[in-house]
Order: sequence, then C-alpha cells, then structure tokens
Amino acid sequence: MDRKAISVIAASIVLLFFWPILVEKIYPPKPAPPKSAAAATSPATTTLSPAGATSALPAMAQAALTNLATATIVKPGTPEQTLVVSNEVARYTFTTHGGGLRTVELLKYPESVACNLQKGTGSGRVATLNHKAPVAAMTLAGEPLLQGDGVFTLTRTATGVRAEKRLPGDLVVVKDFQISTNYMVDCTLRLENRSAIPMPLGAHEVIVGTATPMDPLDDGSKVGFYWGKDREVKHITLTWFKNATLGCIPSTPRTVYQEGTSNVTWAAVHNQFFAMATLPKEPASSVVSRELPLPSPTGEELAANPRATLKPIGYQTSMVYPSVTIPSNQAFERHFSIYAGPKEYSQLAKLGAQFNFELDQIMGFDQVLFGSFSGFFAKMLLLAMNGLHALGITYGLTIVVITVLIKGLFWPLTQASTRSMKRMQLLQPQMKAMQEKYKDDPAKLNKKMMEFWKENKVNPFGGCLPVLLQMPVFIGFFAMIQTAIELRGASFLWACDLTKPDTLFLIPYLQFPFNPMPLLMGVTMLWQARLQPAAPGVDPMQANMMKYMPLMFLVMLYNFSSGLTLYWTVQNLLSILQMKLTRAQDQKSNGKPAGPSTPATTGHDRRKP
Repeated sequence: MDRKAISVIAASIVLLFFWPILVEKIYPPKPAPPKSAAAATSPATTTLSPAGATSALPAMAQAALTNLATATIVKPGTPEQTLVVSNEVARYTFTTHGGGLRTVELLKYPESVACNLQKGTGSGRVATLNHKAPVAAMTLAGEPLLQGDGVFTLTRTATGVRAEKRLPGDLVVVKDFQISTNYMVDCTLRLENRSAIPMPLGAHEVIVGTATPMDPLDDGSKVGFYWGKDREVKHITLTWFKNATLGCIPSTPRTVYQEGTSNVTWAAVHNQFFAMATLPKEPASSVVSRELPLPSPTGEELAANPRATLKPIGYQTSMVYPSVTIPSNQAFERHFSIYAGPKEYSQLAKLGAQFNFELDQIMGFDQVLFGSFSGFFAKMLLLAMNGLHALGITYGLTIVVITVLIKGLFWPLTQASTRSMKRMQLLQPQMKAMQEKYKDDPAKLNKKMMEFWKENKVNPFGGCLPVLLQMPVFIGFFAMIQTAIELRGASFLWACDLTKPDTLFLIPYLQFPFNPMPLLMGVTMLWQARLQPAAPGVDPMQANMMKYMPLMFLVMLYNFSSGLTLYWTVQNLLSILQMKLTRAQDQKSNGKPAGPSTPATTGHDRRKP
C-alpha cells in the first residue's frame, strides 16, 4: 500500500475519534422551546381539564387530556419526614411529601465499582433507584383535588407503610405499601369519598419514578424508560429526547414524550443495571415522560470523581388515568405491583411470566441491532455464562471458555473454508483465462465457471460462511455485555470490570484513556488479516485496504466494554492458530502449500482458447 492510502486511512481513524466533538462544534444544539410560566414553578407539571368534565369521553379523548408539557405537582411547604423499612435485599424510604416511595437502596449492589483510576475513591453508597429525583414514586399529579398541600401522614403497618391524606370535601387518599420478597412492593391506591355527594375527579397521573444515572460517572446514554402495550414494548432514551438528525447532527430537542390509547400495561424507568417497574392491575390511558435536570454533583463528589457528569439528566415517567366520579360514601381502588431491583434476566423473566408481560425486555437485549434476533443469542450466551459460573468458573474465564467452545464447533467449517480460499488463489490464472475467453458471453461464462469450481471442489463463497455463522454470536455478546449485571465488577487479568473499558491510566496532557484490551484486539485482527488468503478476483489495492479495516473496529470499540474486546481477542487468536495448523497440515501432507494437486492439467486447461 502506498503512502497516500496509508495517510488517508490514518486521517479517517483520527476523524472518527474526534467526530462527536467536531459535529457539536459545527452543529451546536438548538435550544429547547421556552417553558411556560406554570412550568417554571415546578420541574414537572401538566394542565388538565376541570374535574368531572370528561367522564363521558371515549378512552382516546381521555388520553389526549394531558398533551401539554407539564403536570402540576404541589410542592409542600413543611419539612420532609421519612419512614424507612428494610429487608435482606433493599432499604425502602417513604416520604410525607406526596406519600410515595422516595428511594429504594439495593443493599447487595454498590453504587459504583472502584476500578483502576477510581480505586479508593468509591462513594461507599449502595445502588439507589429514584436517586436525587424531585418527586417520589407513586405520587399523584395533575388533579389538584387529589393533592391538597401535598403532605401525607405515614404510619408503619405489619407488612409495610401506609400513607394517608385527608383532603377538603371529605376525600381521603390512602396508599398501602406492602414490602414483599424478590424486590417486589405491592401498592393499593384507595380514594375514599366520605361525603354525601358524588365526587368528580379529573384526569390525573401516577408517578412511576424517575430514571436517574447510576453514579456520578454515568453519562446517561443508558438511562431511559420502557413501557408495554399488549405484547409490544417500547424503549425511549436520550436519543429520542436529543432528536438529532441522522443520529448525530443536533436539532431542536424534545422535552416531553407521551403515547398510549388506554393500553399501557406497564412502565419502567432504568439505568444501565437497575430498574423500577410498575405493573398496574388495569391498563393506564397513556404514559408520559418528561426530561428534567437533576442536581449537579457536590464538591465532595467532584473531588472523588473529577470526570463526573456536571449536568445529569433524568426522565420522570408517569401513567395517566382518566377522570372518575366516586359515588357518595364509597371508595375507588387501583392496584400496582412494583419491581425495584437489578436488571437480572432470570428474575425479570419469572416476573414477566407471572404477570404475562414482556418484562425481560428491560434487559435491552432486543433493542440492539437486529431486535429479537440479537436478543435470542444474548439470552443464550447469558444462560451459558451463568451455567459455567455455577461450576465455579469466573465470569472472565466463562467468556474465554464459551469462545473456545464456539470456535471448536465451527472449526471444521472454518478449516474447509480456509483451504477452499487457498485453492481459489491457485486457480486464479485459469479463472482469468476463462473470463477473458467468455467476456462477451456472461451466461456461458457463469456456466463454465460453475463447472470449473465443481471440478476443482472449491466454493467461491466458502470464505464468507464461517464469518456469517459467527456474527450472531458477536451480536449476542454485544447486546448482552452492555446490561448483564453478572459481569458488573467481574475481573479478568488487568480488567477489573468487564462491563467497562479496561482503562489503566490517562495519557498525560491528552487525558486520553489507555485501554490495552482493544489494542490487543486490533493487533490480533491485523495479524489475522495478513494470514487470511486473499479473496479471488479482488483488486490488490482493495485487498490491502481490507487488511487495515481492523483499525476501524479498534476505533469503534476502543471505549466499549472490555468483555466484548476480550471475546474478540480470543476469537482472533484461535483463528490465527487454526490458520497456522491448517497450513502446517497441508504442507506436511502435500509437501507444498495447500491447493489442488495439479491445477495446470485440468480439463479446462487442455482446451485452447
């Protein structure tokens, strides 16, 4: 390859590294639309129609009542009081402000994994759902008659906590929270009309929770929410709210998401490894989520994590319910089941089967590349890893073992493919002669070429088949490693968390991370590309460029999880070993490089043009 081509490739790689910064400079993001005066008083508000005015409207019209950007939530004027209930897996904090679930602390999971650069600087806190959110989960919003001054009375019960609020007009709101096992909480919302006249209540929201970053270093790219309708699941993240053209050119951002037509069966807010899902007994009219700024990191947090995200963003998500009229001296109830815990596939799959919902979708396996296709392989790989880990093998070694097993499964096919490509190389002169002879008759050329390949027992597409068959495995790893909590904090060699890059240090002055694993992956890919027989008929210049294509993968995966680059590095080393063994076997059996025994004496060669 000449110097010009090498320079172009090098420049392209550098451009890829700095592309996000360059795009932001050229296309600065457009400001969000100005908020109304009502919105300025509260970070989360929606104007609803008068109470009782829509009781006879159809479901679609009911769902359309909360199309505005904000839903009024009363901010109490008295100090907040909390009540804490714990079990062996979680600590639940309830608040008098809104009478809801303020936070859920997961006692078995640290907030962050101290790794290399962060060793000794961990917060010491456990992972917390709804962390720093302005509103507690299960808070009522929208209808003023359901809020009053927003202050509830909390009392401890035998199985959990009761939040109660007496409102003007003899309306009483009671929320009974029962702490269950396996990160489950059951909630009964009871509206009691103790007056002598019917009580009309307008459309209102029940706050599911706020999707918040996992720790100060979380950039928010894996923060978002899911919601289900029938058997369909939708996933909304930062990408939807940024509203970037072609995925990279900034455009006018969105601040509010709303969808659903009386068919919202569940909703969940999440970050990379943890989720809070609410499953109502009856479907909600719609789901609405609002982007809102979260408190910036404190000075103490910045001192411990200098690379902390300075402007964290959360997504407050609610279920919208239509207006209802409660007859005199009667009550109206809604029932919810809440899961607040790790995104653990086996747990979510069991819960989904119990409620007949697709809750395992919260893992995000089906949200990568090819949907359920990638999801299937991601689940199989995760189950295989968990099975091997149950035998006492570390998760890092399970990736190596699975890679070896998969390579062994495809070994005969890859070996046959390598030999076929080598034969194709040796048959190139005859093939070029045939192409020249029948260049004016494509149909006859195809026929003769097929006969020639069959006679010499070669398959022109054999080189692609092993790659195509192994691509689903790579895609499965790509999808699974991003959210598999089993790999969080799992180490291998110098990589202390297989879900993160294996950064050892920052390069001085540049403040650029030094990640050895993707560098090893790139080296082994280049080595493999040089050993791989060239595809027949490929232009030499194009063939040389293909040998440097691995550098593009190095750029794309440089800051990805070390678990994926570990898989690919082991895969490359096994492929290199197979190529060398195949070449050695062929040389030993034939006394020369692998290829057809006498390609120059084939029937086609004896015929003169």
